[in-house]
Amino acid sequence: MNGAAVHDEAVRVLIQAADPLTDTGIRSWLQARPEFSVVSEEVDVIIVAAELLSVEVASTLRGLKATVDAPVVLLVDEEASGAAVLTAVECNVVALLNRERMSSEQLAAAVLTASRGGGILPPAALGTLLSHFRRPMDPRPTHSSGLTQREIDVLRLLADGLDTAETAEKINFSVRAVKKVIHDMSQRLDLRNRTHAVAYALRNGAI
Repeated sequence: MNGAAVHDEAVRVLIQAADPLTDTGIRSWLQARPEFSVVSEEVDVIIVAAELLSVEVASTLRGLKATVDAPVVLLVDEEASGAAVLTAVECNVVALLNRERMSSEQLAAAVLTASRGGGILPPAALGTLLSHFRRPMDPRPTHSSGLTQREIDVLRLLADGLDTAETAEKINFSVRAVKKVIHDMSQRLDLRNRTHAVAYALRNGAI
């Protein structure tokens, strides 16, 4: 059972730490409190601890989303910003804490909040997220090919060999937003797939 925990039961927490010392510290904090239970399956909340939100950590988060799909409390030494925040949220991260400055009480509050369907993001991360969703998605074509500027930007990166995740990072979008750009464009212009879309853009001089 994933998702929000029942309030009168211990919140089941899976820990993924970059080093044994951090794992031991988090584990001892949680095990000292009756409202938490450290588990390896049947997870309510996942804690991921690392120095920073690197490509490797992002890969770990995607793997956890694919196999466990529970809310994540991410502990990092350096505050995530820009595309890293969007990647984190896309991978079920609902709380971001500074690993070096957080207290056991802050960690406990974040885990409980996550288990109840809430989230805790620092102001800078929240600002990035709100800015992303306020950004216009170029609804009208701006090129003679019928492509919008955003679609051209996406197709140019795909033509350069970048995958969806790399494209999203380059243009400071979420992976889901990039997929929506490709989907909407393909539907509007009757393109079979992204390869067909790249060929269409090349043939019409858009990229």
